[in-house]
Amino acid sequence: MTSQELFENIKKKESFLCVGLDTDVNKIPHFLLETTDPIFAFNKEIIDATQEYTVAYKPNLAFYESMGVAGWNSLEKTVNYIRYNYPDIFIIADAKRGDIGNTSNMYAKAFFDAMDFDSVTVAPYMGEDSVKPFMTYVDKWVILLALTSNKGAADFQYMTENDEKLFEKVIKTSKEWGTEENLMYVVGATKAEKLKEIRSIIPNHFLLVPGVGAQGGSLQEVAENGLNDKCGLLVNSSRGIIYKSAEKDFAEQAGIAAKEVQQEMSALLKAKGLL
Repeated sequence: MTSQELFENIKKKESFLCVGLDTDVNKIPHFLLETTDPIFAFNKEIIDATQEYTVAYKPNLAFYESMGVAGWNSLEKTVNYIRYNYPDIFIIADAKRGDIGNTSNMYAKAFFDAMDFDSVTVAPYMGEDSVKPFMTYVDKWVILLALTSNKGAADFQYMTENDEKLFEKVIKTSKEWGTEENLMYVVGATKAEKLKEIRSIIPNHFLLVPGVGAQGGSLQEVAENGLNDKCGLLVNSSRGIIYKSAEKDFAEQAGIAAKEVQQEMSALLKAKGLL
């Protein structure tokens, strides 16, 4: 999927919402535990209820890997279900991989060949040769960790040398590894005030922004500081949508929550003149 195709879907749906499929078997409705594949049963219902309002889904791999082979099977079925039924939706493997070149080659093969994701999140700490193997795939994307929302971000990401913070150096250096057509960046919503600084470095790249909703990030602030002339944002909400209810109406309530976010996004896009 190209950036223009992604933007066209954003315009069509009037939404830059990404729904995080952080599916925890301990949080899904109990009656689903009676099905042969509770994780997939939950995901399928959530996807059907929210697909009208979202342009991307982001399974967090930890929730699937923690269940061993059964979790991987659920993940594969989830990706295949989206791909077959809603082929216009962008699928992100939130895997945070990144290792020496030959290992990254195998990670890229796993997510892009075997699993058919559109993109994968990658940690930049090991440098260019750990990231470049993911960029050899046509129409696939690397989403590089730049500035995260967790408390531990202060341990390294704000370290300063020659008036340059480490996260700024990561962005300035890594933007030369790829293009606006295969490289996005993760910037946490609770760091929305930093989006202007980041936009001054990468005005045209897409940004994946987690942390809106349950984590307390402001969609208004993210849009104000992060939107560009092609939107340039995918804003993720996970718990704030998928766990709205643990009863029979769980999917319906997730759809209502997604629609509320989409309506707010529509207003923000119109205010920016993008619709």
